[in-house]
Amino acid sequence: MQALFIVLNETQHLENILEAFVEVGVKGATIVDSQGMGRALASNSNQHLPLFGYLKTLMDDAHPYNKTIFTVLEDEELVEKAVKAVKGVVGDMNRPGVGFMFTVPVGKVYGLGKQ
Repeated sequence: MQALFIVLNETQHLENILEAFVEVGVKGATIVDSQGMGRALASNSNQHLPLFGYLKTLMDDAHPYNKTIFTVLEDEELVEKAVKAVKGVVGDMNRPGVGFMFTVPVGKVYGLGKQ
């Protein structure tokens, strides 16, 4: 079992990712509004420090918030299908500003019941 996390900066892709998940058999996911550390530091009252002022300048045109999607997937085949689905929607994940995704092994899950 794996948890798949997607931090999506290009939030316009959210609905298409969720639709692609349904198509490949992902039965559920959780979406959380999130913000990167650099943006949080740049928008706080740390502007008197040169580094944070510089970060704010760099990020003025960037996405101020992102979406974090996570789902627990039972087998490796479904993980690969879900990853492929995300890449099919957003394209190259290595492009700056797109976001990133990763998996984490899950030992046990409580409260989901049989799906």
